[in-house]
Amino acid sequence: MKITLNVFYEDPFWVGVFEKSFEDNLEVAKVVFGSEPKDGEVYEFILRRYNSIKFSSPIKDIGIKNKKLNPKKLQRKIKEQVQNCGLGTKAQNALKLEFENNKKQRKETAKIKREEAEKIRFQLKQQKKKDKKRGH
Repeated sequence: MKITLNVFYEDPFWVGVFEKSFEDNLEVAKVVFGSEPKDGEVYEFILRRYNSIKFSSPIKDIGIKNKKLNPKKLQRKIKEQVQNCGLGTKAQNALKLEFENNKKQRKETAKIKREEAEKIRFQLKQQKKKDKKRGH
């Protein structure tokens, strides 16, 4: 028997999906946690309330094979999933978005200042050229 738990954010709550596979049968149950559960809370939930979880009726598990993946391939797969969905709470995602917006603004202002400084240097060079040609 193999039991897995996947915890993910499904707007607006954190959800856990239990998958119980035995030989060629698969049973699934969905649990709503509410706020983001910590590891200890998940462990406590499993210890105290696992027996009260109602699983779906058994489904023939023919499409899923439990074969070992190459560790590097598994690492790449995990990295892709993390990049696609992102990790964190709504607040963390909002802060990250705000940080990115501030970064864009800083880049724009730095670019404007750099262009103005270049214009000033160019004008000074032009003025020096004129002064040289005039003679003293």
